[in-house]
Amino acid sequence: MKQRLLTLMVFSFILIVPGLAAAQLPDFTQLVKESAPAVVNIRARENADQTAQGQNMPNDELFRFFGIPNPGNPPNRDRVSGGTGFIISADGYILTNRHVVDGADKITVTMKDRRELDAEIIGEDEASDVAVLKVDAKNLPTLKLGSVNDLEIGEWVMAIGSPLSFENSVTKGIVSAKGRQIRGQQYIPYIQSDVPINRGNSGGPLINMAGEVVAINTLIFSNTGGYMGISFSIPIDVAMNVAYQ
Repeated sequence: MKQRLLTLMVFSFILIVPGLAAAQLPDFTQLVKESAPAVVNIRARENADQTAQGQNMPNDELFRFFGIPNPGNPPNRDRVSGGTGFIISADGYILTNRHVVDGADKITVTMKDRRELDAEIIGEDEASDVAVLKVDAKNLPTLKLGSVNDLEIGEWVMAIGSPLSFENSVTKGIVSAKGRQIRGQQYIPYIQSDVPINRGNSGGPLINMAGEVVAINTLIFSNTGGYMGISFSIPIDVAMNVAYQ
């Protein structure tokens, strides 16, 4: 009788524990619904006669996202690349990475509702790799801005972007470290995370569970150019300080 009772207790414990573990995992569905409308896909067209920065990648483990090149573009024709951005004001100001739009002659922003808007570069900063764009529109959805000071290591975060040209893709992970220094960018205290990020995610938001942008997704550390579990993002405090300037 005691042995049967013990067996039932063990079986019940096995059934209950997975349920508890599942209950503790965060649900991102509402967060995506609220955040996705303010995230945009950016398509930058550059005349091929101009020298495109970033075409010759350095032989370095650190791989900077230069957007998504269009392999169908024949020689001596316009180059088209892509990335991500997010709306920070209802009257059309958008934050992204500078390398997403660097050298572009024409920039097109695509909203989640499939609207396409022409954008102009209001300001850009090479040192921080931050750029501010502007589209002619009103009453646009916006994202709330958080602070890196409130961000904890181990905290859940989410990214929305256009990796490999797949628009409005959502990935999640945790904050791995804060204040990372990377050669060539010594004064930017990068946020490191294990959120899956690939080419085309550049300029997109890293969002906490409160729906606040805490960083701009910018770099990965990789030997192959693909995601290997280490991603770097510019803290939103640094990015907004540059944007205001």
